[in-house]
Amino acid sequence: MSWTKEKALGQIREIGLVPIVRAPSAEDALLAAEAIIAGGIGILEVTMTVPHALQVMEKVADKFGDKVLLGAGTILDTETGRAALLAGAQFIVTPALNLHVIELARRYSKPCMPGALTPTEVVAAWQAGADMVKIFPCGPVGGAKYIKALKGPFPQIEMLPTGGVNLETTPDFIKAGAAAVAVGGELVDLKSLREHKFDAIAATARLYVEAVRAARASLVK
Repeated sequence: MSWTKEKALGQIREIGLVPIVRAPSAEDALLAAEAIIAGGIGILEVTMTVPHALQVMEKVADKFGDKVLLGAGTILDTETGRAALLAGAQFIVTPALNLHVIELARRYSKPCMPGALTPTEVVAAWQAGADMVKIFPCGPVGGAKYIKALKGPFPQIEMLPTGGVNLETTPDFIKAGAAAVAVGGELVDLKSLREHKFDAIAATARLYVEAVRAARASLVK
């Protein structure tokens, strides 16, 4: 399966989870990616803060191909965004609102989840063509309650909360109206990485998938 924009967005909506790989080395990032995929999540985002992030993306794309929906995170400018897409990334995530990066993603027909926090930023991102809006940092400003507050006036905007997402809060975010959640260190735990306990990361990945499923099931009862 080649990742068209709609298929990529459909995968994110279906799984409801975007694991974020931040690691101290390229080797650890690759192993974390493999553990996430082993845990049954065919999505992952490699941040540009990972050493040699572009090479990591290339290796993940080469090894897993269309079996994984690969994203590039912490994209701050169009040059980096384009390099990530050429390295195999199928979607772009930014920590802050950059209209030029959204435009780049649209030009390449790839999903873009720009970072935004205030209502003004959220609407600006959506009007510029964001496919989902990453609400960051969500935890410090109220977590799931903040998502619920934003969804009141903006029910048509799909939101991806980041920051403050863990196994305990994931169901709350989903019930508050999040289209999906993005999880970093709570899933790709540095201690497990350093101790090469990749089975633990895979097991945690499965728990997150189940938490999203259970929360969604409770909404349709």
